[in-house]
Amino acid sequence: MALILIVEDDLFIRGLAEMMIQDWGHKTLVASDVEEALTHLRSPQPIDALFTDIYLKETVLGGCDVAQEAVALRPDLRVLYTTGNSVTEKMKSLFVDGRHFLRKPYTETQLQHSVEEMLAV
Repeated sequence: MALILIVEDDLFIRGLAEMMIQDWGHKTLVASDVEEALTHLRSPQPIDALFTDIYLKETVLGGCDVAQEAVALRPDLRVLYTTGNSVTEKMKSLFVDGRHFLRKPYTETQLQHSVEEMLAV
């Protein structure tokens, strides 16, 4: 069982992801923006993985910013990125190396496979 921080600004998508991940036996923390995510990441609570949307409303590269800061704070943190928007090569260069990507819209099976793959690393 892992503790996964979900960073998603869309309330509906965040709720669905949280419910599915919990159904698979994992614990979750949720954040709707960069500031809330960083508050969780700076806490002493152990967090195993980060599942973040790349585009958050307050910044163009919000999820990439969160991931870079998260891995700086917690070098062993596993990261799974998601977006329904286009991802350029420049954007991919901002991904933390060795991290995973899942395109929106995703199915429950696709999310489960991506989470399992991320946690297996």
